[in-house]
Amino acid sequence: MSTAKLLIENVSKSFYDRKRSREVEVLRNFTLEVSAGEFVCLVGPSGCGKTTLLKIVAGLETASNGAAYIDDKKVTAPGPERGLVFQDFALFPWRNVKDNVIFGPEVLKVSPKERLRTAGEYIKLVGLSGNEHKYPGELSGGMKQRVAIARALANKPEILLMDEPFGSLDAQTRYLMQNELLHIWNQDRKAIVFVTHSVEEAVYLAERVIIMTACPGSIKQVVNVGLTYPRHIADHGFITLREKITSSIVEEVKII
Repeated sequence: MSTAKLLIENVSKSFYDRKRSREVEVLRNFTLEVSAGEFVCLVGPSGCGKTTLLKIVAGLETASNGAAYIDDKKVTAPGPERGLVFQDFALFPWRNVKDNVIFGPEVLKVSPKERLRTAGEYIKLVGLSGNEHKYPGELSGGMKQRVAIARALANKPEILLMDEPFGSLDAQTRYLMQNELLHIWNQDRKAIVFVTHSVEEAVYLAERVIIMTACPGSIKQVVNVGLTYPRHIADHGFITLREKITSSIVEEVKII
């Protein structure tokens, strides 16, 4: 029995590549424990299986071998204890901000009164009060991502799974959203597993950075960041850690 909130145990995943007419191994024997309230970032070369791993934890993909467990319960399908946030926002364009946020509680048959209370709570938490009746087409990229985060939180998940959530935002909005996420995490202290291609973003956000090998992805190195919050990208410790992680990833790219 594990004491971890999330246990990913010996997960491997292969897909059939029709172009090459053979199985392609994407993940190999990936094992990781994430504690309750911990912020973990996954980084590594493109195509190393980061998103596939997140989908297995989300219950959207099935591992070829091994499994993911939430509180020792095997993941076999999506569930409300896991909140998902993607790069493309995935909002319903025909629903306004409030109705997007309450979608999960609706599916879970939460009472209308409680849905509205929950929506108001998380809309306020992400800084969108006063925008409840706007539709996605009326929102900026940063505002859309705030809605996506509020919607994920409205189910009151124990783990937040985030796949390049700020990757499509401009640099200034990305910085603001990173700080907004840290604020939310400090308020709520949910476990977060965050996939990013940006080493700087990983060092800025995470307590631990998991460096993955080139495909098939496995853990190359676990880096305990050890820097106090708030972090400053110009600090010597930050720069040193960023360069160390970057060098480790570049080594994997050279191997390919």
